[in-house]
Formats: sequence, C-alpha cells, structure tokens
Amino acid sequence: MRTEVKKPKETPEAEIRAYTIGELKPQAGPIVIADYNADWPSFFEREAARVRRILGDRVRLLEHAGSTSVVGLPAKPIIDMVLAVPDSSDEVTYVPDMELGGYVLRIREPHWFEHRVFNALDTKVNLHVFTADCPEIAQMLLFRDWLRSHPEDRDLYAATKRELVKREWKFVQHYADAKTEAVHEILARARAGKEFHGGFDVDR
Repeated sequence: MRTEVKKPKETPEAEIRAYTIGELKPQAGPIVIADYNADWPSFFEREAARVRRILGDRVRLLEHAGSTSVVGLPAKPIIDMVLAVPDSSDEVTYVPDMELGGYVLRIREPHWFEHRVFNALDTKVNLHVFTADCPEIAQMLLFRDWLRSHPEDRDLYAATKRELVKREWKFVQHYADAKTEAVHEILARARAGKEFHGGFDVDR
C-alpha cells in the first residue's frame, strides 16, 4: 500500500484570501483527525433536518459527504454536507435564510462550479453548496461510495491523512491540497469500476 506523500502544490495564500469571506485565520496548531465516530451520521441527520426546515423545497439534494460519511475512516471531527439548490450563484434566494437559520457564508468560488461553503455557528459543519446537477456533486458522492465499499482504498486514504497531519500547515486548504494525489488515484479506480459495472446506486 502506498503511503508516501509527495510535497503538494499549495494554493497561493492570495487565492485563499480572495475566496474567503471574513477573516482568514491561519491554522492554529496541528490538524487533528479523530477515529471514526458512530455518532457522525446522526449529527448529519440533525443538521440536514435544520437545512430542510430553512430552505424547504429549495433543497434539491442534501447528502452526508467527506470522511465523516465513511464508516471506519478517521476524519477531522467536522461534518461535511453537500447541498444542491436551483442556482448556487443566486445568493439572494437562499443565503439570507441560511444566515437567519444559524449558518454563515465563509467561501465563495464563482470560478469553481459556483461553489459556496457555509459554517454552522453552533456546531462543526462545512456545508458545500452547488447548483443542482453540478458534476462535482456526482464526483463527491462517487468518492464517498467507493470508499464505503472498498476497504483497501479507504485504508489507503486513512494512511495518507495520518501521514499528512504529522506536518505543519499554515492553512487547512494546504492540507487538502496535499491529499489531491491520493484522491485522484482513488477516483480513477472508482470511475473505472463504475464504468465496468455499469454504474452503481448512490446511497440516498
């Protein structure tokens, strides 16, 4: 199993500042990942219910994503969620309601699928927002589902993460950048497997 991690190509600080809303804070101390917590799915369900109450039928898709969505995978104890709305660039149609509901908009990336990220004010959540049918959503869920059903790649990803958190990172984005090679390697196998098997169901 490959666990050696090459020096990553880091996102420039100026770019991180450009898409961050509010104060950009450097990483304080080492990044900590925790062993899998069986409570993470229930944390997701609680937050998903809150988002659905806030947005109603504007929610076109809402999924648990990221490492906390894969049983047995260590992760930063922050719940990643992916939300599809009719048009993520049309902020007036959903951002004010989300802010009234206890979320704050922290990232705006018009150049990358009109991606937005909210943080919950009262719990550790990263809510990723895209326009419905955005291809990046399919990639996120493909990666999740592949790790759920392929323990060798789950363990490879876990080993990569454990190796990377031994280093110091100025910004969490740089840690994410460093995982890119492993993510692409695993996604390539997932895409090939999906094509070979004629696709597989996404766990809703």
